[in-house]
Parts: sequence; C-alpha cells; structure tokens
Amino acid sequence: MSDSNKTDFTNPSTFILLGIPGLEVAHVWMSIPFCTMYIIAILGNFTILFIVKMELSLHGPMYYFLCMLAVTDLVLSTATMPKMLSNFWFNSREIDFSACLTQMYFIHSFLVMESGIFLAMALDRYVAICHPLRHSTILTNPVVAKIGLAVVLRGIMLILPYPFLVRQWPYCRTNIIPNTYCEHIAVVKLACADTRVSSYYGLFMVFCVRGLDMIFIAVSYTQILRAIFILPTKDARLKALGTCSSHLCAILAFYIPVIFSSLTHRFSHNVPLHFHVLIANVYLVVPPVLHPIIYGVMTRQIRGRLLRLFTHKGT
Repeated sequence: MSDSNKTDFTNPSTFILLGIPGLEVAHVWMSIPFCTMYIIAILGNFTILFIVKMELSLHGPMYYFLCMLAVTDLVLSTATMPKMLSNFWFNSREIDFSACLTQMYFIHSFLVMESGIFLAMALDRYVAICHPLRHSTILTNPVVAKIGLAVVLRGIMLILPYPFLVRQWPYCRTNIIPNTYCEHIAVVKLACADTRVSSYYGLFMVFCVRGLDMIFIAVSYTQILRAIFILPTKDARLKALGTCSSHLCAILAFYIPVIFSSLTHRFSHNVPLHFHVLIANVYLVVPPVLHPIIYGVMTRQIRGRLLRLFTHKGT
C-alpha cells in the first residue's frame, strides 16, 4: 500500500475504492455476472417503461408506480455499476471526494424512494382489493401524482444530512474505502472523529423509515389477505392473489438484502469483509434485475403485451 494513502490529511481530494477486499484476483471474472446483470437491468426496466407508455390500458396507478420503480432501478444501477466495472476491468479505483459524496447521496436517496414506492404500490393493491368499487375515485391521477411527489421529496430530504455530515468529518486514517462504491457507513468508518451522529442517523433511517414502510406494507397485506380469503369463489381468490404475488416477490427481493446488510455492517464483527461488500452490492444490483422479470412474468397485462410485441415482430 502506498505511503500517500496513509499520510495524515483532513479533507482528502480523492478516495480509493478497493473493490471486493480479498477477492481482487477474481475481479475480472466477477465483472462478467455483474456486467450481465447490469445489461439485463437496463434492458428490462426500459422495456417496462416502453410497454406502459405504449399500452393505454396500463395507464393506471399500479403501472405509474411501476414506472417510478423502473426509473429508480435505472438510477441505482447506473450510479454504481459503471464505476464498479471500470474498477474491475481497468483498475480505476480513484474517485473524487465530491463525486463520492454525490454517489452516496444518489444511492441512499433512491433507496429511500424505492422503499416509498413499494409502500405506495401496497396502498394501491389495498384499495384495489379491499375497496374495488372506489379504486378509481380514491386513486385518481392527481392523487397518484401527489403520492409520487411525496415519495420523491421524502427521499431527497431525508438523505440530505448524509453528505453534509460526512463532509465535516476529518479523515486522518486512510482514504481507502473497502467497497466498490461510496456506501455511507463505509465512508463514515474512515473518519477519525466522533461519528455517532452519522451512525445514529443511519440507524434511524433503517428502523424508522424503512422499518415503518415495512410495517405499513405488512398491515396493508394483512388486510388484503383477509379480504381475499373471504371472496366467494376459488377463481376470484386465485385472481386476487395473482395480482399481489409479483408485488410481494419484489418487496422481498428489495428488503431482505437491505436490512441484512445494514444490520451486519453495524452489529456483526465476525462476518468476513468481502461478504459485507458482496451483500452491499447484491441489494443494489439484484433487485433492478429481478423487478422487470418478476413483473414481466407474473403480471398478466405486461406479459400479454410483451407476447404481442414479440409475436408481431416475428410475423
């Protein structure tokens, strides 16, 4: 390790992204699945946006929220993957201090937005199944627009303290980040000051924002399942469950790695560092890949439009 990375400094001009510590020799090989997933995420989410735009029957609350989810996934993928791949392929590890803070802000703000979008989608499913006759009058286009704006503003405002707090800390240990991107807690650990404010605020974001979102989603789906199981016919119950299954799969694909990564980073000191980093990358890369697949396969309207699109091209 060079001496320049160990010298005392208060405000480093650059950080060094180490990649996946302990697995440096495998970076080139690991880039293959990551690059493949990035391409799938880009193509899949743009396909969702294209289908919803072109199909007038999909111009409704559920699909507007799905478009917001696709845009969020595109931003999350693009905020991390190009730098990661340049690190793996060209050993381009340096990142400007301001660029690092910008990347951190975009990643965490859009993660909060994504959590809010899942909550909005759960609300849409609750109204559609528990109050079907009032769905179109409750979730009108202006109401959907206000919900979407609230989700975006919440993500923007709640993450603003992250870069401001990180910028004020002195960094006198090292400027090497043992990760492929500027994750908040990984950068905070480099500071040589009392960073409990950042740590506590990070925990607040995990438990009081994402945690509350998960509680509200769970309450919504409890009410949805109760409404489904009192439907008079088996076909009606299966149809209602089918409309929710894709959403539940997407929620699990998003929340499980996020919560696991946040908790192991803070409370588990026996987990290998490369495992921390891999999980931190999984929750940014895998959900944007899975969401278009889940909604494309499990949502009948999108699946039908896709089949018509490919059938038309084939004739």
